[in-house]
Amino acid sequence: MSYKIVIDSCGELTETLKEDAHYENVALELDVDDYHVLDDESFNQLEFLQKVKQSPNCPKSSCPPPARFMDAFGEDTDHVYMVTLSSQLSGSYNSAMLAKELYEEQQDNEDEKKRTRIHVFDSKSASIGETLIGMKIQELEELGESFERIIEKVEHYIAEMNTFFVLENLETLRKNGRLSGIKAVLATALNIKPVMGSTDIGSIQQLGQARGMNKALESMVEKMLSVTKNCEEKVLAIAHCNCPDRAKRVKERIERFANFKNIVIVDTAGISSMYANDGGVILAV
Repeated sequence: MSYKIVIDSCGELTETLKEDAHYENVALELDVDDYHVLDDESFNQLEFLQKVKQSPNCPKSSCPPPARFMDAFGEDTDHVYMVTLSSQLSGSYNSAMLAKELYEEQQDNEDEKKRTRIHVFDSKSASIGETLIGMKIQELEELGESFERIIEKVEHYIAEMNTFFVLENLETLRKNGRLSGIKAVLATALNIKPVMGSTDIGSIQQLGQARGMNKALESMVEKMLSVTKNCEEKVLAIAHCNCPDRAKRVKERIERFANFKNIVIVDTAGISSMYANDGGVILAV
């Protein structure tokens, strides 16, 4: 059976996955004032972060059109799995669902055995949460699981997944209205860093806060470990926005307290860089 794992560009692929023909990234788009860029291989993180820093306005993103998802399906593919940014945060999921419907309409006159079977997963996460879902899909495909069984197991995997992040910079939260200007100024002056996480439905909640980045990262690791069971059976992923040394220290701290099956580290692409901002760190497991 041939298969494709189509992940919107909020889900960062590791270098190994980028070379795997089973994976396709579908680009969202980013705007900062009159600066416009596709979140693909042309994305320049440092340039983007500088534009965000200089602008008084909040950066914006737009989801891929259905046709962009459909272009990623490939030819003669038996199974297509699409993984999108949480439907609570973006219209990417709805666009992917429309792509599925349009593609299936085109196949109506084809023999049942020749039709491509498609499923869209709402990650209820972002960034490397999406990546982990793609890796789980591939693991099950390579084990020879049926299409229906893969959907069932991956939906269960998503339900058990947790995503956490700590922000160095609160400006994007202030600009998009999630944090008042007064609170942002006070938090910055007092060096207070919020510890954030995903909810069961894929929205964002504040889990705590700490004075200073190191304390906040320690708190994030503690919160992750408190809700994660059977670590030795799980893959944990870390995404960082322009702070590889910080991500490495987080990995080393986690390894002091838990023995995960594997820990992967990636640099954030465009959409995740917009959310995390310079210095942000994201965990998913």
